[in-house]
Amino acid sequence: MKSLSLSFSIAAVLALSGCSMLQPRSTEVAPAIPSQWPATASTAPAVEVDAIGWRDYFVDARLQTVIDQALDNNRDLRVAVLNVEKARAQYRIQRADRVPGIAAQGQMTRTGGDAPVAEQFSANLGVAEFELDLFGRVRNLSEAALQQYFAEAANRRSAQLSLVAEVANAWLTLGADREQLRIAQDTLAAHQDSLRLTEARHQLGGASALELSQTRTLVETARTDVARYQGQVAQDRNALTLLAGGPVDDSALPDGAVLEVAAVRAIPAGVPGEVLLRRPDVMSAEHLLLSANANIGAARAAFFPSIRLTGSIGSASDELSGLFDSGTRVWSFMPQISIPIFQGGKLRAGLGVANANRDIALAQYEKAIQSGFREAADALALNDSLDAQLESQQALVAAAEQAQTLSQARYDAGLDSFLTLLDARRTAYSARQSLVSTQLAQQSNQVALYKVLGGGWHERGVASR
Repeated sequence: MKSLSLSFSIAAVLALSGCSMLQPRSTEVAPAIPSQWPATASTAPAVEVDAIGWRDYFVDARLQTVIDQALDNNRDLRVAVLNVEKARAQYRIQRADRVPGIAAQGQMTRTGGDAPVAEQFSANLGVAEFELDLFGRVRNLSEAALQQYFAEAANRRSAQLSLVAEVANAWLTLGADREQLRIAQDTLAAHQDSLRLTEARHQLGGASALELSQTRTLVETARTDVARYQGQVAQDRNALTLLAGGPVDDSALPDGAVLEVAAVRAIPAGVPGEVLLRRPDVMSAEHLLLSANANIGAARAAFFPSIRLTGSIGSASDELSGLFDSGTRVWSFMPQISIPIFQGGKLRAGLGVANANRDIALAQYEKAIQSGFREAADALALNDSLDAQLESQQALVAAAEQAQTLSQARYDAGLDSFLTLLDARRTAYSARQSLVSTQLAQQSNQVALYKVLGGGWHERGVASR
């Protein structure tokens, strides 16, 4: 009987060894994105952004210090790293099923009752229920776990990329709001000086009550802005502390608007598909798609027979002292074949779930590519526009400040009304505030362009290593 079952098992192995894995060969991806980036006026040389390290891109030493602190202490990034470790362990567990597990076992059996007490001692070394992976079920499950691990590794890189960008934006925002606060404080001081002069002139009859009231309006407006920006700076400081995972030293904080944060004017090289596939979030979606595809192979393999082998060799004796004497050797070989006949639709439902999960992963992969293209296209569209806006805003500030100076001189000479001077002061103040906002928008767009094109998860670029 033993020889018959052994022969049947060997015959089954030989007959089925030529069966291929049941995983789908390929999955068609049609993200439906344009073949070219939106046209821009820039003539800068193309740069592969993913090859630029964040230390090579962000040139300010203070910002580098804060990013370094965040990468060491940020809790979200720490969770992403631990998820990678978890996925690696899960893959190693799944991979272990592809090789036989060998275990040693010692046993003592003592029986009694109306019959005399009997003892049996045994020691065995063997393989327990090792599945012959004839249809690729175990291999597909192992492949699915491997792709899950790759996806988590890509998620970790994506989390680092996002963290670097968030820290840079929070740091730039703090610098811009500090500059806005300084402008508001300087304006308040200037208006307070003007108010004292106007009050003195009013007492002497040289200024009307309307002029006095209008000057007080300027003072209170500036005072309101000072209070507002003081609160905003405090909030910006708290946001940066959260991202950095702890308090940030004052020496690492920006002292005003940062005019140049990026050393490279990042322009993508190659066609959109090539650039976007280097983004960590797209890479993660791709690995999840491959994992779902492998699970289909495992679900298909469940329809076919499974063969498990159990065997052991050892020694058995009625006495512990004679356990390893000659003539005590025992062995066993127990192949087992399981053929699914009726499962109540369970296997077909499992395959349906696997197919649905693959289709979902495919849609998410295509969406990741489309979203990446939209983000990159938006950043590219703003790149040249914000440069032009910044240049125009700088010219506007210069013109507004000159107009204020001339208006003050004409008012002192009695050639212009106080209302004209008032408008000139308001225009100059508003122009300076808008300039800071435009500078922040331009720098933030450089950060966004670096992120959406896949940069930020290397510390140093390929060329600098």
